[in-house]
Amino acid sequence: MMQLSDFRYSLPPELIAQEALEERAASRLLHVNTQTDPATFHDKTFSDILDLIHKDDLLIFNNTRVIPARLHGQKESGGKVEVLVERVLDDHRILAHVRANKSPKAGGLLLLEGALKAEVLGREDRLFEICFLHKRGVFELLEEYGHIPLPPYIEREDTEADKERYQTVFAQKLGAVAAPTAGLHFTDNLLQTLKDKGVATAQVTLHVGAGTFLPVSVDNLEDHVMHSEWVEVDQQVCDAVKQCKARGGKVVAVGTTSVRSLESAAKATGTLQPFTGDTKLFITPGYNFNVVDAMITNFHLSESTLLMLVSAFSGYENIKMAYEHAIAEKYRFFSYGDSMFLEKQ
Repeated sequence: MMQLSDFRYSLPPELIAQEALEERAASRLLHVNTQTDPATFHDKTFSDILDLIHKDDLLIFNNTRVIPARLHGQKESGGKVEVLVERVLDDHRILAHVRANKSPKAGGLLLLEGALKAEVLGREDRLFEICFLHKRGVFELLEEYGHIPLPPYIEREDTEADKERYQTVFAQKLGAVAAPTAGLHFTDNLLQTLKDKGVATAQVTLHVGAGTFLPVSVDNLEDHVMHSEWVEVDQQVCDAVKQCKARGGKVVAVGTTSVRSLESAAKATGTLQPFTGDTKLFITPGYNFNVVDAMITNFHLSESTLLMLVSAFSGYENIKMAYEHAIAEKYRFFSYGDSMFLEKQ
């Protein structure tokens, strides 16, 4: 098994994108062609994706929608607190990460955004169960009072522009606390052009949790406990994949979240089956992909589980060289950054 240090790379801080580009599809695209030996790298713009996706292919998107999941406030004692929703449990209860000088105790009250009263019910590992003491539902309250939960490496407060820009144009199902960022590059025009070309599309749902930003804290990857995320892959998606394979097309997953959704749904039998529930699938080099043939993804953090996933997909050495190329060519990194088109090794 590989070690954590195998996935460490050095990134100049100025390459971390702090703002979204005005035009979604104006971002750059690095095509990593693993069909050559060694792999070759082609610098493109995102709209060139039209040349890489063919009419028999199937594009699979994650239709999760980001909720304004960050709330600031204080405890009864007056101490400052920041709540980041990990999962909405029902109309009034959430599981959340809480940042405070001293962790709140069960029974403790919180006043959030100067308007929301909430009670801490208890704790599950790193997460706190919190109940909002209001008649209105959680999603409605978050929509009014919450902040868009920009990732920790974006060193600014969220703005009004982020409400639209940190959301894909096909986002539907509320529940994510981080955007499926590979999808941020698509525009309605681009989707229409793909449709006109005859490219089929399907949608899965994976509600991205804040756990996606938690660092891996063990050297031996076999000891890593993966955070869980909620996934839904329905019969329609399974049928679309089957039809795509039958006509000789490629299944192209938009983002690591779509990859994890599809591979989680195929894990039990090796073939894609409808699946609804939590996944803790941890993909590292040596993993055998059952469904996905190509993927679109952004650049991922050093030592992250997502970097391990793309290394498993396109080959460890290929990804290492691709990142070196992207850094030398000054690509923009992470959520608001540029993208890659990866073929399976």
